[in-house]
Amino acid sequence: MVTNVTNLSRSGLYDWMAQRVSAVLLAAYVLFLLGYLIAHPGLTFAEWQGLFSQNWMRIFSLLTLVALSVHAWVGMWTISTDYLTPMALGKSATVVRFLFQAVCGLAMFVFFVWGVQILWGIR
Repeated sequence: MVTNVTNLSRSGLYDWMAQRVSAVLLAAYVLFLLGYLIAHPGLTFAEWQGLFSQNWMRIFSLLTLVALSVHAWVGMWTISTDYLTPMALGKSATVVRFLFQAVCGLAMFVFFVWGVQILWGIR
């Protein structure tokens, strides 16, 4: 049996909802950026920097970065608990699953911090 110590919550429904809500936010962000690029065909670096220097865009981007982290964590947790099982890997499954989740968590943390530095470093 797989324990849910490393999932986002103790409820599968909550994780499912978090992934769906984060997917909607990610889609809205991508659609906004595509719309902006289509509406500004001769986009210059100064205009692009101007867009991302506005607080509302920074907040929208930060929310999207949080949504991406949540979405990725729920997805990777689901993959690890579905496929890295004792039936597939034998007695080492728990260690392999823990290491996989630790590497994924560390990578997501590094990418999140890096994204915040990039986002709030724009002047």
